[in-house]
Amino acid sequence: MKHTYEYPRAALTVDCVVFGFDSAQAALQVLLIRRGLAPFKDHWALPGGFVRVEETLDDAARRELEEETNLSTVFLEQLYTFGTVDRDPRERVVSVAYYALTKPTDHTAAASTDAAEARWFPVTEIPPLAFDHATILDTALVRLRGKLRYEPIGFELLPPKFTLTQLQRLYESVLGTPLDKRNFRKKVLSHNLLVPLKETHREGTHRPAQLFRFDPVRYEKLRKKGFLFEI
Repeated sequence: MKHTYEYPRAALTVDCVVFGFDSAQAALQVLLIRRGLAPFKDHWALPGGFVRVEETLDDAARRELEEETNLSTVFLEQLYTFGTVDRDPRERVVSVAYYALTKPTDHTAAASTDAAEARWFPVTEIPPLAFDHATILDTALVRLRGKLRYEPIGFELLPPKFTLTQLQRLYESVLGTPLDKRNFRKKVLSHNLLVPLKETHREGTHRPAQLFRFDPVRYEKLRKKGFLFEI
């Protein structure tokens, strides 16, 4: 038996803040789409859309990411719910926001469905955004900066093999502040979560630097024992 709701219901959407890291430019980036439909046609926005009745929020977020940007199999975590009454000019819309971490070199962003274009932007050069997406992006940045200090999520943004310099540049780019090289390396290596490799990497005219990889299996074992990752 179907029940009739006495009160009108708000529409439900998901919005995704997708972060990537450009190792060459040492710049944190965010993936934006240029809207192909009204409202805010031709404005830049976060990828997202309406949740279907038969799908979960997580499924909706992953579907919208793949449909609008061609991205799949990315780290995805729920961020916050945004429900300002006038946030969408069409109707009353509540949005559940997510943030995602990916390596831009592993996924080619390509616009589709109602997105006219998909492009990576440095977080320091974000154009005006549609709806309340600037607020959503700011909230995601605060979350990312906080979690980066106590969870090893930063490795989701790096290549499988990386140098300590690349790792430090990632942290400096996300946190927006320079870090002392000696103290940073001492702290990172003290966790014994980086596996040194026999391979090296040369950047410009500098001497080749040793490559490392993150050991997620060891981290998971330590985490279950109460280990606290901290930078």
